[in-house]
Amino acid sequence: MKSLYPLIPYLKKYRKLLLAGTFFVAVSIFLQSMYPLLIGSAVDEISNKTTHHSYLYYGLMSVGLILFGGFFLFLTRRTIIVASREIENDLRHDFFEHLQKLPKSFYDKMSTGDIMAHATNDINNIRNLLGPGIMYSIQTFLRTVVTLIIMLGISVQISLISLLPLPLISLLVYKIMKSVFNRSLKVQESFSVLNTKVQENFSGIRVIKSYVREKSEIKDFERVSADYQKKNLSLARIQSYSFPMMFLLTGLSIIIVIYFGGMKVIEGTLTIGNIAEFIVYLGQLTFPMIAFGWVINLVQRAAPSMNRLMKIFNTKPDISDTDFTNRNITQNNITGEIEFRKVSFKYPDTDNYILKDINLKIGKGSSLGIIGLTGAGKTTFINLIPRVYDTTEGDIFIDNYNLRSVPLAVLRSSIGIVPQESFLFSDSIERNIAYSADSLNEEDIISASRLSGLYKDVNLFPEQFKTVVGERGITLSGGQKQRTSIARALYKKPKILILDDSLSAVDTSTEEEILQGLKQVMKDRTTIIISHRISTLQNLDKIIVIDENRISEEGTHYELIALEGVYFGIYMKQLLEEEIQEM
Repeated sequence: MKSLYPLIPYLKKYRKLLLAGTFFVAVSIFLQSMYPLLIGSAVDEISNKTTHHSYLYYGLMSVGLILFGGFFLFLTRRTIIVASREIENDLRHDFFEHLQKLPKSFYDKMSTGDIMAHATNDINNIRNLLGPGIMYSIQTFLRTVVTLIIMLGISVQISLISLLPLPLISLLVYKIMKSVFNRSLKVQESFSVLNTKVQENFSGIRVIKSYVREKSEIKDFERVSADYQKKNLSLARIQSYSFPMMFLLTGLSIIIVIYFGGMKVIEGTLTIGNIAEFIVYLGQLTFPMIAFGWVINLVQRAAPSMNRLMKIFNTKPDISDTDFTNRNITQNNITGEIEFRKVSFKYPDTDNYILKDINLKIGKGSSLGIIGLTGAGKTTFINLIPRVYDTTEGDIFIDNYNLRSVPLAVLRSSIGIVPQESFLFSDSIERNIAYSADSLNEEDIISASRLSGLYKDVNLFPEQFKTVVGERGITLSGGQKQRTSIARALYKKPKILILDDSLSAVDTSTEEEILQGLKQVMKDRTTIIISHRISTLQNLDKIIVIDENRISEEGTHYELIALEGVYFGIYMKQLLEEEIQEM
C-alpha cells in the first residue's frame, strides 16, 4: 500500500468531491436498507388480509425509497467517479509533462510501447482504484455494517447461519479476478503484437508491395489474429464460471433462510415478513461480497502500476537548468559564436570516447562543414550544441557563455536543427513548417518553403500548403520530407542553423538549388552542415574532417585538397563515381 502514497496529494485536491460522495453513499445505503423492512411489513399485511389502501401505501413508499435511493446513488457516481476521472486527467497530464522533460538518453532505453502502456493501462488501473474502488469500498463497508445490524436485530441465529456461504463469494471473486487479470495481461500482450503488426504494415506498405509480399503478410496477420482470438476465448471461459458460482452460493443462503426461517415461523418466533426481509437483505449483501474480492484485485493491479509510474516520475532529467544557469541571458544575447574547448564525450555506461579532445572556434555568421566516415561522431558533435547530451570532459561556449549557464529554452530556441531522419507530424504541410510557432504566418511559410526548394512541389498538391501528410510524412518522398524539415528550421529564424546530412535524399541539381537559397540565410546566421558530399561543403567558410573521434583536418576546400589527406581521398573517390555515372 505504500506504493499508493504518492496519490495522496491528488486525493486531497478533490477531497470535497470525495467527502460529498461518501455522504451520498451513506444516504443511499440508509434508504436502500429501509426497503426490505418495508417489503417485510407489506408481506405481513398481505398475510393479515388488510385493505387495498395498505397495499397502495406500501407500494408508494417502495417506489419513493427506490427513487430517492437511486437519486443519491446517481449523486455518488457524479462525485466519486468524476473525482477519479479528474485525478486520472491530472495524473496523465503530469506524466506527459514529465516525459517532455526527460532527456534523449531516457528514450534510448525505453521503448515507445512501454511508455504507451504506462500512459494507458497503468493510469487506467489507478483510476479504477480511485473511482469504482473507493466507491465500492465505502458501499461495501456501510452496507455490510447496516445490513448486519438490522439482520441481527431480527434474528441472530438465522443471520449467522444464512451468512456462512457469503464469504465464499468474496474468495471466489478474488480467485477468479486474479486468474482474469493474468489472462487479461496475455490478451493485452497479444493485442499489442497485433497492433504492431498492423502499424508496420501500414507504414511499410510501399516495401510490401514492391516485394510482392501481400499474401505472406496476410498469413502472418491471420496467425497473430488467431492467437489474439485464442487468448480472448480463454479469458471469456474463466469469466463465464464466475456468475453461475455466485448465484449458486447466493441461492444456498436463501435456501438456508427459507428452511431455518420457516421453522421459526412455525414456532411463532418469526413472521413470513421477516423471512422476506432476510431474503432481500441477502440479495443486497451479495454485491458487497462480490465487490470486496473485486476491490482487493483492484488494489493488486493499482499498486504495481503506481510503482511503474513512480519509477519514471523519479527519473530526473540529467540535462536541465540548474543554479549555474544565468537567468539574465536571453535570445538577444545569442549571436551564434561557438567554441569547443578540449571537449570529449562518451555515452553513459560506456568506456569508448565518441569524441576526444575537440578544440574548435566557429565565428558568428560563419559556415562550417563537417565530413567523415560513418560512425566518426559527426551527429554527436552537433548534438552537444543544443545539449541533447552534455560533454563528458571540457566545455562548450556560445558567445562566451558556458553552454550550461544558458537557459535551455533560450539555447534551443536559438538553434534550428534538421536531423538525418526527417520526422513530420500527421498534420498539414503548413503546420509542419510553422511547428516552432503558436500561430501561422503565411508569408514566412512561403519564404521558408522557397528557400528550402519545397515551394514548387507544394504547388502541385491539390490543397497546396493545407495538404495533410500521412503518418511520419509517408505521403511525401524522402526529398520532400527533407525539404519540409529544412523549411521548418528556416521558419524558426534561428541564430544557429544545423543541417545533419539533410540533403542526402535530393539529387545534385535540387541540392544546388537549395544551397543557392540557403546562401541568403547563411549570411545572417552561423551555419553548420554535415554531409557526405564534397559538393555540399566545398563553398563553406571552413570544413573539418572528423576521423577516429578527433578533428584530423581543418581548413577550406582548397586547403584540404592540398593536404592530400582523408578529405582529398573522399574527394577523389566522389570524382571517380561522377565520371563512372557520366559514362
